[in-house]
Amino acid sequence: MCRTILVSLLLALLAACGHPTFYQPATGGYGFVEQRLEANRYRVTFRGNSITPLPVVENYLLYRAAEITLQNGFDYFEIADKKTDKSTRYFATYDDFGRPYPFRRFPYRYYDSGFYTANYRPIEEFTTTANVLLFRGRKPADRADAYDARDVVQRLGPTIRRPAAGTP
Repeated sequence: MCRTILVSLLLALLAACGHPTFYQPATGGYGFVEQRLEANRYRVTFRGNSITPLPVVENYLLYRAAEITLQNGFDYFEIADKKTDKSTRYFATYDDFGRPYPFRRFPYRYYDSGFYTANYRPIEEFTTTANVLLFRGRKPADRADAYDARDVVQRLGPTIRRPAAGTP
């Protein structure tokens, strides 16, 4: 029982310290990565950790595409071949509260005997990748996959969470 309480407290402490992936170049596998494929084509990827929701991952990818567009002297961009991957793993906790002493997991563990209850919690991480085409001039009004880079930066900018100085 003490071990279960200790594990629960440790998980609560870790959850309180955790935060969604910041908008930053990939560190520890999380963040954005870009690769220039042609003069006006990039592949952009954003990978979020297990507490970064899918809409945030997608917005960060769009924001990075807008930044690349403006940094290279272009005005708008189109998203091509966008793909989102979800990886899921499961975290298991075991409960043997209320069991009489002979049936508890100590000093022996009855893994296959059914003397405990297992609870599984899914942990999901999202990664979005897209080919981004950069263009000059006015964004075509009839293209649903085209974005004005300045508009994207202006509208998404206030929602972008960057790490504080010195934060990994």
